Order: sequence, then C-alpha cells, then structure tokens
Amino acid sequence: MGFLLLAGLSLFWGLNWPGMKIILSELPAWWFRASCAVIGGGALLAISAASGNSIRPTGREFVQICICGAFNFVGWLMFSAYGVSLMGAGRAAIIAFTMPIWAAVFASLMLGEKFTAPKIIGLTLGIAGLSVLIGPEIAAVGRSPLGAFFMFAAAVSWAFGTTLFKRFEWSIPVASNVGWQLGTAALPIIAVAAVLEPLPDLTGISYEATLALLYIYSFPMVFCQWAYYKTVHLFPASIAAIGTLIVPVVGVYSSHLILGEPVGLQDLAALVLIVAALTCVLLIPNLRRLRR
Repeated sequence: MGFLLLAGLSLFWGLNWPGMKIILSELPAWWFRASCAVIGGGALLAISAASGNSIRPTGREFVQICICGAFNFVGWLMFSAYGVSLMGAGRAAIIAFTMPIWAAVFASLMLGEKFTAPKIIGLTLGIAGLSVLIGPEIAAVGRSPLGAFFMFAAAVSWAFGTTLFKRFEWSIPVASNVGWQLGTAALPIIAVAAVLEPLPDLTGISYEATLALLYIYSFPMVFCQWAYYKTVHLFPASIAAIGTLIVPVVGVYSSHLILGEPVGLQDLAALVLIVAALTCVLLIPNLRRLRR
C-alpha cells in the first residue's frame, strides 16, 4: 500500500506545479493558499467522519496537532511564498526539495533512525538529480540570499513537522489528524492574506484556472496530504521524505505537456538519477527482506 501511495503522490503532487502556475497568474497567492487549507482541511474531516472514524482529538493531541500544523503547513506555506516571491521558481525548488536531507537528520536525532548505506546513496543520487534538473540556475542563488533563506526555512520547517508527526502518538486516524492540521493552519494564513492582499475577484477567473482549482482542491490538498502522512505513518520518516524526490521531475514533464515548457537532456538525466535514488531507498531493502 505504501508504494502505491508514493506513486500517487508523485503523480498528483507533480501535476500540482503547472496547475499552480495557471492559478497564480489570476489569483492572489495568499488567498489561494488560505482557500486550499480551509477546503482541504474541511474535506478531510468530512470524509473521515463519513467513514465512521473519530474526528475528536484529545486535548493533548490537539496541542500536538497545532504544533505539527505550524511546521507542516503554516511554516512551509509562508516561508515558501516569500521565498518564491524573492527568487526564481526553479532556484526555489532546488532548495525546497532538500527537505529529505533535513528529514533524515531530524529522524536520526529525534527518532533514532539510522543512516544506512541505501539511505545515504539514495539521498546523494536524489540531490544530484535535483541539481541536474535546476543546474544552470543554482549559481544564481547567491544573488537572492534572502529568498534562499526563506526557501531553506520552508524545507526545514516541513522536515521538522514530518518528524514530529512520526514521533507523536495519535489515537485519531490520519485523515482526521491532517484535516485538523490544515484547519488550524488556515487561521494564521487567512490573517496574513487579509493584511497583504485584497480579496480576490472570482468573477473573471478563466475556465482553465477553474479546472486547476478543482484539481488542486481535490487531489494535492485532500488525497496527497492524506497519502503523504499515511506513508510517514507506514514508513520511517526519512524514507517517506525521500519518496517525494520524484515530485519535481513529474512537475517538469507535466509542465512540458500542459504548458509547453521545454524539456531537454538534463531533465532526462535528472529522472534517471532520481529513479535510481528511489530504487536504492525503497526497492533494494525490500528485495533483500524477500530473499531472507
């Protein structure tokens, strides 16, 4: 089940990137993200309740939910928004998807997860693949130090939140948990949106942006959020984080198909390196277990 969830994450989160480009050309970023948090959180809680699951966390769990939501959603969304606004999206992405490195470090310190050889090799190959993908733009990071700082903070925030989610004990199911995380995170995001941006005018939104909104609300904000934290529940935190490495590659190829953005040899090389990374981390250890 865990491998199917990671495959779904790679596809649906990857397709999120061209959808985001379409939407953000017509809607303010903060109000868009606020709506994602509200709709995603509400939908997950409704689905969980309709499935007969508990959606009532204990008092202690609610505090833990607020802490996890602060790092997984508030920190990630706010820091990445400022980072992308101050530097190119490509340069921002290479820093954002260093998240598995920090997740592996936090998981080692907080959860006692070991730095095995497959993990080290997989991380190295994965970061190499992302470096190839964004390669020509890496040198320009130095020209946007504040943007780079915000993207680094976003990656560390998400990694730390992932590790906390794995460390805490939960009595409610993943869908209820993530729904509450999104719901509590929506409040400060709405507050920031109200200060920084005018209310969006939805009367002139295009057909393409409407379809992109429906897609992002349904898949990246509902299915993918549930699926990612379900994989964190099923796998070690560092493995689940490394499983996200293929997302930007899918984003590049889906942007090529949907938006006509160019794809070259460096994109193919990045895909090969990242597939090799995932093979080292996810497939080889399981093949060894089967042989035993």
